[in-house]
Order: sequence, then C-alpha cells, then structure tokens
Amino acid sequence: MAIDYGTKRVGIAFSDPLRIFATPHSVLENAGFEALLLQIKELIKTQAVSLVLVGMPYAIDGSFTPKTKETEDFMNNLQEALTTKVIAHDERYSSCEAEDELKKMGKTWQEARKMVDAMAAAMILKSYLGNV
Repeated sequence: MAIDYGTKRVGIAFSDPLRIFATPHSVLENAGFEALLLQIKELIKTQAVSLVLVGMPYAIDGSFTPKTKETEDFMNNLQEALTTKVIAHDERYSSCEAEDELKKMGKTWQEARKMVDAMAAAMILKSYLGNV
C-alpha cells in the first residue's frame, strides 16, 4: 500500500499480490490523523496489506522542506499506531508523473484533479516496486 500524504487529501494505491503492478485506489480527505488512521487501518485489513509505503516529498536536491517534516511526522505517528511495517520512499516528481499519466488516459483536468493524489500514490508504489 502506498500513501501520498497531503494536508488536504491523501492518495492511496495498492499493488497486486505478486507486487508487479501499482494501481490507484482512492483519495481520502485529510480530516486529521485519527480519522485517517481509522480509514488506513480498515484498508490494511480489507486489502491484506503487509507494507505501508509513505511518499516522502524531498526537495529537488534531496534536502528536507517543511512539507518533508510534516510528512515525516505523519509517517512516525503511523508507525507508532500500526503493527504493519511503514517505510518512506522518495516521491520527487510523482505528482508530475501522475498528471502526465492522467493526460495520457484522456482525463479532463476536472477528472484528473479528483484522481491525481491516488495516481501519485501509484507512481510512488511503481517506483518502489521497480527498485526492490
């Protein structure tokens, strides 16, 4: 399971059991950590998740930004609250890749806007799967 964390929205993606494909799943509204945690726990249970991947938004040069710190705090809280393993993965360029992919799929900007966070999570997961 991959998470593209955002202050307003959180993108979710899953891989298949063989860890070959990354598929966008949903976009959750970020109504606070406790509300997100409940939804994430339910997804972990229903999808039989064995690893949670959190996209880490580093700056282009690899340094930390305020958003990196915010996402790191979210990930650390998630690690403490879950029994499932949680790791970070570099998400630089995932949103651009997601937007490009949605354009290739012929989505209008209105349709793409609703899906971009889930697609970004899928791009993060695809990158991870390609490197393991």
